[in-house]
Amino acid sequence: MAHTQTQDVLNRLARIRGHIDGIQKMVEADRSCPEIVVQIVAVRSALNQVAKILLKDHASHCLVDAAQGGDFESELASFRKALDLMI
Repeated sequence: MAHTQTQDVLNRLARIRGHIDGIQKMVEADRSCPEIVVQIVAVRSALNQVAKILLKDHASHCLVDAAQGGDFESELASFRKALDLMI
């Protein structure tokens, strides 16, 4: 099965890239630290959402494919490792 969320992930990453460029401009313009931190927190939240989408997509496709193909334990270990990084 193919990943179904690839375009959504790419779109979100493009928006995040733009947001980071905006943060860089804020720093260059000597905006206040609290304003910059608020934007950094927003980017972090957006990245967390991308990670959640990827993990859900992985569970829906890669784990299912691995279960059907016999490589489930390896895929499950990989999934758990990624999940541990998120938590």
